[in-house]
Formats: sequence, structure tokens, C-alpha cells
Amino acid sequence: MTLFWDIGSYLTFLVTACAAVALALWLATSQRAQGPAINACAAALFCSALWAFSIIGFGHDSSAAQLLAIVGNLAWLWMLYRLFGHDDREISLGPIRPVVFVLAFVELMQIALFVARAQYAGTIEPEMLVMRFAFTFRLLFCIGALVLVHNLYAGASAQAREGLRWPASALAVIWLYDLNLYTIAYLDNGLPTLLIDLRSLALAVAVVLLAMGTLRTESELRFRPSRGFAFQSFSLLLMGAYLVVMVVIAQGLAYIGSDYGRILQTGFVLLASVVALTILPSRKLRGWLRVTLFKNLFQHRYDYRAEWLRFTETIGRAGPQAPPLPERAVQAVADITDSPAGLLLTPREEGGLALEARWQWPDIEVPAEAIDTLGAQFLAENQFIVDLDDLRSGDADGVPAVATPTWLVKSEQSWALIPLLHYERLVGVVVLARPAAARRLDWEDFDLLRVVGRQLASYLAERNSQDALGEAQRFDEFNRRIAFVMHDIKNLASQLSLLAANAEKHAEKPEFRADMILTLRNSTDKLQALLTRLGRYGTHGAKGREVIALQSLLRRIVEQYNGKHEVVLTRGDDCRVHADAEGLEQALVHLVQNAIEASDSQSPIFLDLRRDSGHAVIEVLDNGEGMTPEFIRTKLFKPFHSSKAGGFGIGAYEARELVRGMGGQIEVESRESLGTRFVVRLPLSDAAQFIKSMQGHEKASEVA
Repeated sequence: MTLFWDIGSYLTFLVTACAAVALALWLATSQRAQGPAINACAAALFCSALWAFSIIGFGHDSSAAQLLAIVGNLAWLWMLYRLFGHDDREISLGPIRPVVFVLAFVELMQIALFVARAQYAGTIEPEMLVMRFAFTFRLLFCIGALVLVHNLYAGASAQAREGLRWPASALAVIWLYDLNLYTIAYLDNGLPTLLIDLRSLALAVAVVLLAMGTLRTESELRFRPSRGFAFQSFSLLLMGAYLVVMVVIAQGLAYIGSDYGRILQTGFVLLASVVALTILPSRKLRGWLRVTLFKNLFQHRYDYRAEWLRFTETIGRAGPQAPPLPERAVQAVADITDSPAGLLLTPREEGGLALEARWQWPDIEVPAEAIDTLGAQFLAENQFIVDLDDLRSGDADGVPAVATPTWLVKSEQSWALIPLLHYERLVGVVVLARPAAARRLDWEDFDLLRVVGRQLASYLAERNSQDALGEAQRFDEFNRRIAFVMHDIKNLASQLSLLAANAEKHAEKPEFRADMILTLRNSTDKLQALLTRLGRYGTHGAKGREVIALQSLLRRIVEQYNGKHEVVLTRGDDCRVHADAEGLEQALVHLVQNAIEASDSQSPIFLDLRRDSGHAVIEVLDNGEGMTPEFIRTKLFKPFHSSKAGGFGIGAYEARELVRGMGGQIEVESRESLGTRFVVRLPLSDAAQFIKSMQGHEKASEVA
């Protein structure tokens, strides 16, 4: 009979503690719960729940249970103090504060008595004296607290009493029970076991009263838990069931009464603890519980209000410590599906999609052209969210291979593709990693992800528009700088005109001739340097073209850096192109110089020249610092982004425009701390002549 009574008592404490935690979570998270004492009430419930859990785990006489009982009483006292501000009676709190402080001091004296009792443990008379002091202080505390509860309710207005009735009743139940308990304990010189075991009932009644007061509306009592609250409560119930099983089995093993009963009980507790510590922290288990709970208890999987608030908070995060917008965009989508990582692919100028940002996914290898032009066109036209698991199993119909390249399908972590569309134009594609509890995407996922994708696309499109506007403003600034340069040219021209006019009068004077020669030399040097600098910003790709032997050109570039930095030509196939020699050399020198500046003095720069399908391919490789995808995307080939003080920042932009003017293109691949590879592709002279002749033949046919 004693065993069943103990189990029933433990179950009562367990259920009451779980209910107190559930109500505390609701009070802390719900917007319906309002008032000055809401947080204090939640804290008091949580502390009392910890006290109940400590009794289950360690017993009534344990140090943890006694200390948590003190903390719980102080938390309820703080809640009582906060309730005095229910109807804006803060001005009357002055007389209340001393009483509250005295009661808190009386309760804190229990700690000193607890220490004294531990010190005199085993000595009957001192221990009994300390115990009687403890009972006396508890009686003083309960009486003073009940007086405050009476003053709280009696001194409130009629309208305020409607809201104070339930919390005041809850506090009265707790302290009235303790008053009776410690009165009997003081008279009997010991705590009554029966009343101690039933102490959880007082807390249970208080929880019910607080729940009725906080959840009560004008019409009826309705319980409308949020998804987060339901998941947390469900988790608490699972933990409670786990504790019940542990208690029942452990008590059963102890009830065996054999010589091995204590050993079996200890071994079971250790084994159960190891299993709990191994399984409960698992993200996969939590994800499975969340999916199962929402699937069976709710009509819709998502709490759209909570998802939208979280999405807005993630995107609107600002400050120097906040990640850039592309990373926040990936995180905003990943949070919806509980994905641990993701990528953002955005359109390239040459067509197709390239990597712009990673979020917690550093190990996946993404090629320079992540998705080609046809794949990007399919995603833009069909607005298709691709479930890669369906594609791998053969269930995805109508998705071409160009939209799901090999590198993406082979990666077991990749899970879904979400296109970001703005006015039917593809702004980007988010690639999500597989969540801990993977599942098939359904109509609800598709609807929410499409809406979020369109919203993200508007943010990214706005960012691109701002970048374009900023670039236009920088072009205006550049034009103003050129205006100053032209003003200097005009001044030099005026000086030369004045010099020519004076020469007609003083040409025969030796002093004038010497000064004239010096002035002419200085002016000529200034003009030559200025014109050379300005000439760089012309279109060299359309003039001065000739057949160039690239092997000789690269050898000249290598010789330029002899004694300055090691530049190695690893391979030099016989390649001839039709291009502007000066412009091409200028573009290649810029790439080599960038590689040198990104590397240390002992790291060589490698040049490679080969033929590839009618093109000459020049590679410039270094083992330097490398570049981030964001820098390559937003700054490398954008003018006026210079890392040098006073620089225009148009070197890389100029190099790309020069190569494009010759019918070629520049590609770049880079990884931070590993190095960079620039690839310059130019059509071979034979192929260029063939294409030119074919174009001429087509024009002649059209005329005929």
C-alpha cells in the first residue's frame, strides 16, 4: 500500500509541475496575457515547478527541495508585489515596500537556518531548536503574506477586483495551506508526512485558479494554444511520461527486496539517464516530433503569423554584426523548413546562374556556372519549386536536367530549389539543405515558399536597383573628375598659346629660348602622361587589330616581371588570335598584377596557354588570399570599387571590356585562402576569319 501511495504522490507532483510549466510558458509567450504581474507570475510558476520536480527526484528533505521552496516563496511574494500595480496604484506602493522587504528577509533567514541545521545534524536538542525557529519564521511569513493578499483585494476598486480575484485566490490557497501545515508542524515538533505528500494539491489548485483568471474571456473560457506552446507542452508531457516510467520501474526494482535490488535500481537509473542524454538532444528526434504533432493536431502545418514575423525580423536585421542581405535571404527561407544551410544563386551577365552567397554550407563545391541559361529560363517560366528527393526517386515529371545540374543532384545534402521571381523575372534561386527530419514537400510548403520567394525577390531587386543607381552616380562623379582634367588641359593649352605669342617677340633672346624649351618639355610631358592615361578608357577592342602570337605576348609579360616577382609560363601552345596587341597586353598585365598583389613575395604566378575548341585559353593562377563569392559578384567587375587609396577602381572592369571588345570573355574562380584563377578565352584567328566569312556570306545572300 505504501508503494502505491508513493507512486500516486509522485504522479501528483509530476502532473502539477508540468501544468505549472505549461501555464508559465503560455503567460511568457502569449499576447493575450497582459498585466504588470504576468512575467512575475510565470517566474513563480516555473520556480514552483522546479520545486515539485526536485521533490520527485530527490525527496522532501533534500537540500535542493528546501532551497527551491525558498525561491518559490520569494517568487510568489514578488508576484504579489507586482499585483499592487494592477489598477495603477503604484503611488500607494510606498507603504507596501517595507512589508515586502521584511517578509523577503524573513524567508531568506531560512537559508541561515538550513545551514545551521546541517551543522548540528545528529544533535537532537540544537536540531530541534533550529527546526522550531524555521517553523516560526514560516508562520510569520505566511501570516504577513496573507495580510498583504487581503489588502490587495480589499483595497482594489470594484472593476479591478474582477481581474485580481483569481491570482489573489491562488496566492491565498498556497499560503493558507502552508499556514496550516507549519502550525501543525510547530505543535507536533515535526512535519506531518501526510500533509507534505498532499502539498502538491495546493499548488495544483493555484495553477487552476491562475489558468482560469488568465484564460477567462468575457464570453467563455477558451484554450487556444499556439503551435510553439503545443510543441513545448507535448515535449513536457513526454518528459513527464519518461519520469513516471523511471519512478515506477525504479520503485518496483527496490520493492523486490533482494540483495540485488539496490544494484538493479542503481543500474536502471544510470542506463535510463544515458539513454535520455543520448536521444533527447537529437535534432532529428525534435524535428520528427514537430512534424508529427503539427500534422495530426493542426489543420495547417505552418503558423503563418509566426513565420511572417520571423521572416521580417531576419530580413530586417541590421547593424555591423548582421550578415549581408543575400545570406539573410537564404536564412529566411531555410528557417521556414528547418533547413540547416542553403545557397543563393543569382543571374550572371553572361547568362545562367552563379553562386552569390552561402549560409552555413561551406563544404559544397559549386562550379562557376551553377545552372546554365536554359535551366534558369525553365525556372523563370514555370515558377517550379523542385524537390530534389522526388527527382532522385524518379517522381518529378517535367523537370529537365538543365534545371538540376549534376553537382546539385549528386550532393546528398541538397533538398529543394526555390526560384525568386520579381515581375516574372528570375532574380535568384535558393538551394536548401536537407533538414534533420526530411519529408516530402506538399502544397502547403509550395504555397508558402512561393509567397516568401516573391517577397525576397522584391528585396533583392530593390538592392540591385540601388546598386545600379549608385553606379550611375559614381559615373557622374567620374565625369566631373574628367571635367577637372579637361580644365587642366585647357590651362596647358593656354600656356602654350601664350608661349607661342611671346616667341614672336623674344625668340632672339637666349634666356627666353632656354626657358621656352624647359616649358615646352614640361608641358609636353604633362600632356603626354595625361593623354596616355585618358586613352586607357577608350575602346581599344575595335581598333588596331592584327594577328598576334599569344605565346610571344605571354613571354614578353613574363620578362617584364624578371627580378620583381616570379611569373612562370607553364604551357605555351601555338595560338594566334586577331586582336589589339596593346589592349590585350594591358588586360593581361592587369590580371597578373592583381595576382601578384594578392600573393606573398615567395608565391609564383602561373600563366597557361592552350587551345580548346577553336579558342585560345589563357589562365592566370595564384595561391593568394582569394575572393568571396559576394566580392566577385558585386565588386570585382564593377567600376569605382577600388581597394587602393585614390584609385578609380576600373582596372578589372576595363580588362573585361577590352577582352569583350575582341570577341572574348573573362571568367574567374576563387576560394578564400586558396587562390584565384582567371580564364581569358579568345577566338583563334582561323575561327574568327571563318565566322567573319560566314557572316559576310549571309549578308550577301540577304542582298541577293
